[in-house]
Amino acid sequence: MNIHSHATASIEADPSLPIIRITRDFTATVAQLRKAHVDQDLFARWVGPDGMDTRITAWDARDGGEWRYVAGRDGEEYGFRGCFHTVGDDVIVQTFTFEGMPDAVALETLRFEDLGDGRTRLHAQSLCDSIEARDAWLASGMEVGVDQGYAKLDGLLADGSVAP
Repeated sequence: MNIHSHATASIEADPSLPIIRITRDFTATVAQLRKAHVDQDLFARWVGPDGMDTRITAWDARDGGEWRYVAGRDGEEYGFRGCFHTVGDDVIVQTFTFEGMPDAVALETLRFEDLGDGRTRLHAQSLCDSIEARDAWLASGMEVGVDQGYAKLDGLLADGSVAP
């Protein structure tokens, strides 16, 4: 079931499994895209929808490390947390929990595919703990945060903020 798609990104829900798959191409090397996902200062600058301020409260980007951030806007705050299971050169495996739904833990796998010519394809898969939890994510408007966040990441990559 294709939920949202345009020229550079697609968000798809598997019809029979509680999985969300996101695919997005970037003008960046694998190393740059990985750095944007593991460097807490860079991550805070691009993650989430426009107008949200992200405050990192815990960040240990290594195998077995934890992470937590709070996104806020107009006096409202939303916490997210998880653990880094694997932080490799071209893959990151982590858990992801929205603190507003603390019992819903997803397993996320991010793979960075080198397309050559300074381009990298991000393959992100989120395995939710139920079809209902997956559908709640999709109904939350997550595609806005995904698209706007990745657009901000494009800007950071273009302006040299993410050194190779």
